[in-house]
Amino acid sequence: MAETLEEDVKTNPQGDVISAAPTPPKVETEKGAAAQRVVDPDYLILQAPREKTFITGSEAAKEAIRRSNVDIAISYPITPQSETMQQVGYLYAEGYLKDYYRAEEEYGVMSAIAGASRSGVRCLTATAGPGLMRGIEAIASWPGARTPAMLLVMCRVINTPLAIQPDNIELSYLLNTGLIVLHAENQQDFYDYPIIGYMVGEKPEVTLPVAVAVDGFFVTHARGWVRLPSADIKLPPRACYHEAVPMMDNENPPIRISRDAPIQKSNFISYQMHASWQQETWAAAERSRKWLKRWLGGLVEVVNPTAKTMIVASGAAVSQSREAVRQATEQGSDIGLIKVKSLRPFPHQELIEALDHAEKIVIPEFNYPGWLAKEVKNVIPRTERVISGPRVFGGMSMPTELLLEYVLEGKKH
Repeated sequence: MAETLEEDVKTNPQGDVISAAPTPPKVETEKGAAAQRVVDPDYLILQAPREKTFITGSEAAKEAIRRSNVDIAISYPITPQSETMQQVGYLYAEGYLKDYYRAEEEYGVMSAIAGASRSGVRCLTATAGPGLMRGIEAIASWPGARTPAMLLVMCRVINTPLAIQPDNIELSYLLNTGLIVLHAENQQDFYDYPIIGYMVGEKPEVTLPVAVAVDGFFVTHARGWVRLPSADIKLPPRACYHEAVPMMDNENPPIRISRDAPIQKSNFISYQMHASWQQETWAAAERSRKWLKRWLGGLVEVVNPTAKTMIVASGAAVSQSREAVRQATEQGSDIGLIKVKSLRPFPHQELIEALDHAEKIVIPEFNYPGWLAKEVKNVIPRTERVISGPRVFGGMSMPTELLLEYVLEGKKH
């Protein structure tokens, strides 16, 4: 009689039968950037439905980068920008960036961004105060090389004694580097401006880096209402082969992009070459105006345009000025406000037209030298109308009572 073979049944120590059936493979759902769909910039910036959320400025910048289809971010920590780039690190972990690393210091960061941009990818970095000053030599080389990139600047004190509080004197150093420079008022701007900056800087006729500045802790670490479109949409990728300068690749190695030997020599030809290239860089910044007007809704915003007394402000000073206008209106005074959104290109014609009727022009600033007042005086006629102040610095806030002294009481300095 044949012996019956019984199937060997395997059990675990608790006596449960272990099934030999194979475990079905896990189905991985797309995450991060792979789960987003590319949409037209006009739709993302101007048309997409939005929902309000109460977030910090750093979180607002993070949401901008989430939707900007960024390839690489490089950073070095410095307060108060460190929190923003920490938020970007979360995006990298979630799959919204292809690469992200911390460099060894600011000069290295800005040099690495130049190299990354020349390879044709969409780049992001950020800095603040002394960090900007350390990296500004490399930053100033970006426009001449026509390297689109995004530089977030969270303004802070740069003078001794060292402090970490808001003070935007550093923007006066940045204004003549050749970058496009936008100055954000609040958390909403700090979401909108980077997205707009990427699209403007990468336009073929522009091909320039863009700096989006914000006044330190006043915005980065404070919460405000921000209207955000859905997180499942993003900008188109960078079209690097449609820009003003060819990208570095196997067909265009670095030696073919180095502007030729004569530019390095002290002779008449090199002077002419360098001068013409600087002219072209600044002309490119001028060509960005139409795109900035389209997506920013104009280079300036005007409140109470017929008022005889006008406040001109940028950045966080705009928010303080709005409150001063409200209080002055309650007291029966007619006060107007011009918000300057773009510092480079500067809204020359817009300011001339908006201030033509004004009898008094008050320019509040969060810095000692009053760089915005100097910019305004350079472009408008009858500069005796301008009151350069109030100015607070070193991280101090600007009470509306101080603003009203200048606006209503005829204070001159």
